[in-house]
Amino acid sequence: MMQNDTDPPRAADKETDIGRDAGKPMGEPPVPEAEEERPRRIVPLVLAVALFMEQMDSTVISTSLPAIAHGIGTTPVALKLALTSYLLSLAIFIPISGWMADRFGAKTVFRTAIAVFMVGSLACAASGSLTAFVVSRFLQGVGGAMMTPVGRLVLVRATPKNDLVAAMSWLSIPALIGPVVGPPVGGFITTYFSWHWIFLINIPIGIAGISLSGIVLPNMPGSAAERLDFTGFLLSAIAASGLVFGLSVVSLPTLPPVVGILVLLTGLASGYLYLVHARRTAKPILDFRLFGNPVFRAAILGGSLFRLGVGAIPFLLPLLLQIGFGLSPFHSGLLTFSSAFGALGMKFLATRALRAGGFRRILSFGALVGSLFLAANGLFTISTPHWVIIAVLVTGGFLRSLVFTSINTLVFADLDKQQASQGTAIAAVAQQISIALGVAVAGVFLQAISHLTATPVGAGTISIAFFCVAALTLFALIPFFNLSPDAGSTVSGHRLRIANASGRKGPVRQRS
Repeated sequence: MMQNDTDPPRAADKETDIGRDAGKPMGEPPVPEAEEERPRRIVPLVLAVALFMEQMDSTVISTSLPAIAHGIGTTPVALKLALTSYLLSLAIFIPISGWMADRFGAKTVFRTAIAVFMVGSLACAASGSLTAFVVSRFLQGVGGAMMTPVGRLVLVRATPKNDLVAAMSWLSIPALIGPVVGPPVGGFITTYFSWHWIFLINIPIGIAGISLSGIVLPNMPGSAAERLDFTGFLLSAIAASGLVFGLSVVSLPTLPPVVGILVLLTGLASGYLYLVHARRTAKPILDFRLFGNPVFRAAILGGSLFRLGVGAIPFLLPLLLQIGFGLSPFHSGLLTFSSAFGALGMKFLATRALRAGGFRRILSFGALVGSLFLAANGLFTISTPHWVIIAVLVTGGFLRSLVFTSINTLVFADLDKQQASQGTAIAAVAQQISIALGVAVAGVFLQAISHLTATPVGAGTISIAFFCVAALTLFALIPFFNLSPDAGSTVSGHRLRIANASGRKGPVRQRS
C-alpha cells in the first residue's frame, strides 16, 4: 500500500528511496505523487523510441556490411571501424549525459540527442568513403549517448527496488522490435534498392520521438550543476579510444601492427592516469570506488565479459551467412532476426526465474549455456538446415536476454540513492565498451586466424573466430559464481521465498 504524504517514513521503505530520489539534484523540489507515477508508465515508452532507433540501426548495418563496403570502396572487415566508432562514441559521451541533463534539462537533452542522431543518419546515407562513414557513425553515437541514459535514470529513480526486475524487463520489450524489424528490412532494402535508404528510415522515427517526448515527458528544467570533471572526461575518452581503436587498428591488414600497439599503449597510459586522477578527485566523472561493492563489481565485470560475445555476433554472423554461405543480405537478415524472438520471450519469464533461482544461479547458468550457444554458431555449415540455425539463434537470444535483464537489475541492487547516478553511468559505459571490444576482438581473431592458416576470410576462419569469442565469454562465470547465494535478494525476492518456505510467517523484508 502506498504511504500517505502525512505518514512518518518507515524504515522498511528506505529500500524504495533509490527508485524515487537517487541522483536527484540538491535543492530540487519534491516530485508530486502523480508525477512519480508518470515516468513509471510513460517514460519507458518514450525511451523505447530511442532504443528502437539504436537497435534497428545497429542490426540494419550488420546485415548490410558487404553491400556498404562495396558501395564506399572498402572491405567488410575494414568497415567494422564504423561499428566500433559508433559504440566507442557512446562509451565516451555517456558519462556526461547525467551532467548534461542536470545542467540543461533532461527533456531538452533528450530531444536534442534524437535530432543529433538524425543528422548522423543523414550523413551516413551521404557518405562516399570509409572515413566519412566512420565519422558519421561517430556523430550518431553522440546522439545515442544522450538518449538512453537520461530516460533510464528517470526510470530507476521512479521504480522501487522490488519492482526493478519487472521494470527493466518491460523497458526492453519495445526496443526488441528494432532487432526484429531491422535485419529483414535492411536486407530487403539493400538487396532490392540501395543501402543508403537504411539510414533514411531513422528520420520519420526520430521526428515521432521528438514530437512524442515534447508531449509526454514532464518538464525538467536545468539547474546549476556541479562543475564537470573535464580532466577526467578527457582522460577516460583517450583511454577508451586507445583501447578499442587500438585493437581495431591491429586487426586491419592494411596498417602496420606497430600503429595499433602504440595506440593501445596510449590508451592504457591514459587509463592509469585517470585512475590516479579519480583517487584525488572528490567527485570524478566515473567513481570507481563503487567497485568496492561486491555485488556491483560482479555485475559490471561479469556483464562486460559476457557482452564481448554479444558485440561479436552482429559482426561475425552476417559475414558467415553472406561471405561464407553466399546468402543475400535479405536472406541473411531473415535468419539473424530470429534471435530477437528468443529475447522477447524471456522478458515475460525473467522475474519468475530470478525469484526461483536467485541472481547467482541464474547468471552462472545463463553465462555457461549462453556461451555454448554462441560457440554453436561456429558449427553452422552451408548444408545446415535453416530451421536448425533459427533454433540455435532463438535459444541463444533467450539466454542472453535472461543474463542481460539480470545484470541490468543487479547493478542497482546494493546501491543507495546517492550512488544510483554513478552506477548508471559506469554500467552504461562498461556495456558500450565491452560491446565495442567484442567487435574489435572478433576482428583480431579473424585476421589472426586468416594469417596463421594462410587462407582468406571465409566460413572456416569465421567459425574458428566464433569458438575463440565463446571461450573468452566463458570467463564471465568467475564473477557470477563468486556471488553470494542471496545476492540481490531485495530486488529478486529469492531469499524472501526461501524464508517463507521455511515456515516464517508474513513477508520478510531484506535490507539493501
